[in-house]
Amino acid sequence: MKKLSARRRHPLAAVVVLLLALAATGGLYAAFAPADKAQADDTAQSLAIDEGKKLYAVGCSSCHGTGGQGSSDGPSLVGVGAAAVDFQVSTGRMPLQQPGAQAPKKKAIYNQAQVDQLAAYIASLGAGPNVPTEKQYSPEGADIAKGGELFRTNCAQCHNFTGEGGALTNGKFAPSLEDVSPKHIYEAMQTGPQNMPSFPDTVMPEKNKKDIIAYVDAVNGEETESPGGLSLGGLGPVSEGLFGWIFGLGSLIAVAVWVAARTAKAKKS
Repeated sequence: MKKLSARRRHPLAAVVVLLLALAATGGLYAAFAPADKAQADDTAQSLAIDEGKKLYAVGCSSCHGTGGQGSSDGPSLVGVGAAAVDFQVSTGRMPLQQPGAQAPKKKAIYNQAQVDQLAAYIASLGAGPNVPTEKQYSPEGADIAKGGELFRTNCAQCHNFTGEGGALTNGKFAPSLEDVSPKHIYEAMQTGPQNMPSFPDTVMPEKNKKDIIAYVDAVNGEETESPGGLSLGGLGPVSEGLFGWIFGLGSLIAVAVWVAARTAKAKKS
């Protein structure tokens, strides 16, 4: 008993106990830690990048360069992020059909899985905005009135008061926002495609983006009707008056000129 007690009081006893405790902890962690899941995620990401690189080589490298460095036919894609790829490719704007002032929206040639692979590859070239989650772009619970204020301040100059779109200079245009998904509106604000300025979270917080999306959804929803009749492109609350002033008054002037001409002709006869 005295010998056992002496061993317990040995100066190295505490060190031995600590080493045993660390070994036990390491063994338990290795046994129960979700290492397989993390490894599987890394493997899936690597596969996505590899597949995206193959798709890029076939459909994108001729304009953007073999390594995304850009060329005389297309800008560099280093640092644009996955969100820009998801927006441009999902909406069919890329690959570009033909050179022009602006890439129009058209039918997408890649499915969503391929878009994700392309986005993974481009994201691997340099850090940039990630594809937003549904929580980030969902208009649920957003302030529509605040979104209207923000939209009129930052967006209406090009997209019109209700997002109907409009012409810009040199053949460029601001597209209509009708039937555009909340995800793509968020990505456009985040990345600033083509002529549009970008609104990163440092300039426009996530909540404000949700408010704008809620406003656009409200004014372009399926159940939305213009209380004044035809919207006439969403020119504003006096659109019918403007229509009446230009075409109605113009018609009256034309009739007056015609009557005057007929009267003058009758007098000469």
